[in-house]
Amino acid sequence: MARFGGLVASDLQDVTSDPAALESSGFWAVSADFEGRLVCARFAAVRTEAVPAPVGGAWCGPAAGDWNSSLDRAAYTAGVRRIREYIAAGEVYQANLCRVMTAALPDPAAADVDALTALLARGNPAPYAGTIRLPAHGVEIATASPELFLRRDGRIVESGPIKGTGRTEDDLLEKDHAENVMIVDLVRNDLGRVCATGSVTVPDLCAVEKHPGLVHLVSTVRGELAEGAGWPELLHAAFPPGSVTGAPKSSALRIIEELETAPRGPYCGGIGWVDADRRTASLAVGIRTFWIDRTRTAPVLRFGTGAGITWGSDPEREWDETELKASRLLAVASGAYEATGRTA
Repeated sequence: MARFGGLVASDLQDVTSDPAALESSGFWAVSADFEGRLVCARFAAVRTEAVPAPVGGAWCGPAAGDWNSSLDRAAYTAGVRRIREYIAAGEVYQANLCRVMTAALPDPAAADVDALTALLARGNPAPYAGTIRLPAHGVEIATASPELFLRRDGRIVESGPIKGTGRTEDDLLEKDHAENVMIVDLVRNDLGRVCATGSVTVPDLCAVEKHPGLVHLVSTVRGELAEGAGWPELLHAAFPPGSVTGAPKSSALRIIEELETAPRGPYCGGIGWVDADRRTASLAVGIRTFWIDRTRTAPVLRFGTGAGITWGSDPEREWDETELKASRLLAVASGAYEATGRTA
């Protein structure tokens, strides 16, 4: 099954890794890992249904203190300093540095990401929240993403990159605005590769959006697909999302591969739906995202968090930003939100 906001898709028909299928017919759930693995699942039934209220005991998650990070504080801050060296050498302007957090599931057989989605909807509501549950295909995702990767309405496509995070608007720095503008230029270039000449615009630049426990700077980039361009061309041009890679994207990806010690998987990938019949779609950037990994002897829950690094970055502040992004979500997943009515 799959759940996106008020839509629930069921009765799985077929699964493919071919993005051209998204131009055919039917309602598709889409999961694209950061490393490029694509799973497109077509469902026969789609209904409108509100996310149910959390049911006590339906989700049993790890305690908030049970998580291990692929990069500890020392390794992460060293990575920030290394990126600043690359910036000083002119090899990159900005790079996103992420870490993947892992915790054992108390009861793996009963773990249901849709039950986790119900907790997230109450404890951390998000505009692009959703579930994709395809255990036979290695996809069990619950996301509370606030970030639009790609929206499509006919030939019009839109992206909403987020860059700049603080507890309040007063926390946002000049560095955050500069970082956002750099990524907007990158996204404009990505969409420009598949959009009609002159059609790419930026209707909103560095707008402040409030989310539970923090604020973001969000911009909007819009364009009209060129004749002959469809999902294969669009995903090839835009993936992985610019806001979670860096600029130039090719250099940032090389640095990410050097410094990060764990694959990101669905974190920082693309998660959402495509209605091929109506030629509409909404794919989120896979941030604020949990996924179950059953490839290990003991299945685990994973979660990713990261920050965009620029010349103006302070290593300790960037670590704190990753902690800020993770703290509320990990508390919700542990059940602490349900127990106290709030998160730490």
